[in-house]
Amino acid sequence: MHYKLRQVMANNYIRFDWAMKRLLRNKANFAVLEGLLTTLLCEKITIQRLLESESNQEEEFDKYNRVDILAENSKGELILIEVQNNNEYAYFQRMLFGASKLVTEYINRGEGYEKVRKVYSVNIVYFSLGQGKDIVYHGKTEFRGIHHGDLLELTPFQKQTFKVDAVSQLYPEYYILKVNDFNQVATSPLEEWIYYLNTGNIPDTASAPGLNEARERLKVDSMSKGEKDAYYRHLDNIVILRDNILTERAEGRAEGRAEGRAEAILATARNMKSLGLSVEIIQKTTGLSLKEIKEI
Repeated sequence: MHYKLRQVMANNYIRFDWAMKRLLRNKANFAVLEGLLTTLLCEKITIQRLLESESNQEEEFDKYNRVDILAENSKGELILIEVQNNNEYAYFQRMLFGASKLVTEYINRGEGYEKVRKVYSVNIVYFSLGQGKDIVYHGKTEFRGIHHGDLLELTPFQKQTFKVDAVSQLYPEYYILKVNDFNQVATSPLEEWIYYLNTGNIPDTASAPGLNEARERLKVDSMSKGEKDAYYRHLDNIVILRDNILTERAEGRAEGRAEGRAEAILATARNMKSLGLSVEIIQKTTGLSLKEIKEI
């Protein structure tokens, strides 16, 4: 059904969401994930281990719509990486829920609040989330005075105790990578990563951390026939999913136009009625029934 897509993908590298499902959970391949996180967070990230997360879901829709990995870095911080293929209007709330759930799940009963762990929520979305011109967004929590606009800071004792410099470092941080919106030449390490996430290809000139390991370990040709068949079914499902999204958008636009025309006709009828024109004239002009005109 999607033979051309398969031919193109066979010459490239394994899609990142599939790699997260099947390959990047292997400790030998942590370097790929570490490279992405190091590039995104602008600090050296070493993954200590992977933890349990929602990725164990096996509902038919979730098999190809989304996947996530929960990692713990060398500092004991939690990093949730999620790929979402389908449009989800409440995705911002989903991000909040996911980070909040981690905060409460990974603290032992009876421990003090100083044991709350730092959470990073990294979201790779293949749909248009919100309205904005950028392809990467970063969200964090800060407190500013409503009278003086000053930033609330930690005391020296808190800085020493918590080993951070700012209040925002104690709270979850969110990253959104809107990879479908990237349509330019990659000129930075982060853009090189987004190019791969978008296209499944890694140019020879790309040098961002982790991409060299991705070249070596995420080749489509390195998979067995059975693995390739499963992978191609995944690609077909992704294409079907996106076709459905486009169809829903088109139908929504058509429905919106129809509703707009209907509302315009009703508005015209109201105006004519307020001017004292006869029901017969309103009916001939708008095409509305006598009952509809009387109910206006």
